[in-house]
Amino acid sequence: MTELALCLHGDSAHTPPSHILENLSDALAHRRQPGAPHTIYEELWHMAFWQQVTLDWVGGVETPCPQTAALGFPSQQDTQAEPFAALCRRFLAGAEQAAAIANENTLIEQPIRCPSPAGKPTRTMSVREQLESLAAHNAYHFGRIVLLRQLFGSWPPPSGGFTW
Repeated sequence: MTELALCLHGDSAHTPPSHILENLSDALAHRRQPGAPHTIYEELWHMAFWQQVTLDWVGGVETPCPQTAALGFPSQQDTQAEPFAALCRRFLAGAEQAAAIANENTLIEQPIRCPSPAGKPTRTMSVREQLESLAAHNAYHFGRIVLLRQLFGSWPPPSGGFTW
């Protein structure tokens, strides 16, 4: 497995995504922390949203960017429609798909079109560059999830995770 694939779905620069999401109840996933802008659920939903956009772009579907940043986070209806366990499965399946693409040597350097927010031109980048962007984005939000878990006294997970 390539390092990029490991960053997306494995054990690389941070605890594997499956471990970070392990043993989280619905109650904890939806718990609000004073001063934190989002819950664990909202952070993960946001990650799954952008991961799907990336997979669309890699697949040749020019899914548009949302008009506002808030549209990249779940609405109340989105939250009610998808239990946390289902969201975890959806995210991890997408991460596995992204990692498989990262291991695909014939595809990784191909150019893809990546729509930008309104008023900005569509970007062209390689599949690798878009997956690197996704890996960085996910690492940022997983750091927020880990911090929330630490604040809630729910870290490390049973399978282990960095504690320093």
